[in-house]
Amino acid sequence: MAVPMKNGGIPKFKVVFYVILSGVTTGVGAFFGAVLGGISQDIICICLSFAAGAMLYIVSR
Repeated sequence: MAVPMKNGGIPKFKVVFYVILSGVTTGVGAFFGAVLGGISQDIICICLSFAAGAMLYIVSR
């Protein structure tokens, strides 16, 4: 993620900031995923189907 931004001319400070911001949000999402996944198998199925649908939407656009 950092290399394309750096090659695109974004200053180093902003590149580091965006990479850290991305990492923090990934950690928060993983925490909530673990909490929701611990509720039941049905919740895991719903979350995975939503994630798969979102990825298909992104890829097909």
